[in-house]
Amino acid sequence: MRVTAVIIRILRQFFRDKRTLGLMIIAPMLILALMNVVFTDQEPNIEIGVVEEVQSLVQHMEDENMQLIVVDSEEEGWERITQSEIHALLTQEKIVLEGSDPSVNKAILLKLQKFSQPVENKELPYEVEYAYGSESMEMFDNIGPFLIVFFVFFFVFLIAGVSFLRERTSGTLERLMATPIKRWELVMGYVAGFGIFTLIQSSIIVFFTIYILDIQMAGNILSILFVTFTVAITALTLGTLLSAYARNELQMIQFIPLVVVPQVFFSGLFSIEAMPSWLQKVSLVMPLTYAGEAMKDIMIRGKGIEEIFSYILLLFGFSLLFIVLNIKALKKYRPT
Repeated sequence: MRVTAVIIRILRQFFRDKRTLGLMIIAPMLILALMNVVFTDQEPNIEIGVVEEVQSLVQHMEDENMQLIVVDSEEEGWERITQSEIHALLTQEKIVLEGSDPSVNKAILLKLQKFSQPVENKELPYEVEYAYGSESMEMFDNIGPFLIVFFVFFFVFLIAGVSFLRERTSGTLERLMATPIKRWELVMGYVAGFGIFTLIQSSIIVFFTIYILDIQMAGNILSILFVTFTVAITALTLGTLLSAYARNELQMIQFIPLVVVPQVFFSGLFSIEAMPSWLQKVSLVMPLTYAGEAMKDIMIRGKGIEEIFSYILLLFGFSLLFIVLNIKALKKYRPT
């Protein structure tokens, strides 16, 4: 009977907490549905630039996943490949791979080998050249930049959200709100205070990945630190914002499968180009989409801050939006 009483109490507790009950059912379904869409068709849509002289020779290579784009000259092809507009450039003598994604490189070489002559010894009759990376580039070199920003985002979001929540549940926030401090001053103070620790955390993660794990690094490490710090600020402002709508740590953690996990699919770990067009539009509102692309541009393609400045601006825009919403959320504690 006593066991039955405990069971009934637990069930009543769950049914009273509609938010937890709904999350237990909806979150797994949401993530599974997302994974189903993402993994159903992950064969990349490959675009290969071909110079006019070889167009007629390789037309038979074109299929639903491979499109040939005629370029006027090899110089134009190089320009388009360095701007990531095409995945490879084919001339009479060589195939130039964009190189930042080993799975795309392999798919191109396999298709080229399949359709090229001679077929007897299966040797590729083209010299292979890489615009970025190299033949020795490993999978971790490709996904490492995205893993850095994801783990920075995840832990800063969680720690900032729980810490800000404790400030509220312990009464510290109410006592601060009783002072003449303005709401925006309070939010900026928290962002700056936590920001110092996120800077240290981001720096340690970056140095560990680059110098201990020896991940491929083509760009400037200061640019990497700047991007990771920007990502940390975005996660920090989002975490503090959502903590205003949580009553305890459990409810704060419940935001993870709804807010953080879906961003894994848009951070660059999986090909966004291979996703359905409607899902690609969802990626536009995900901060990790821009963070992942910025890190890839720096670490694999060797680009500088000036070339990824648009991504930085968007991340700062997300942070600014979350700060404004956070200030508004504090209205329920004090109107001014």
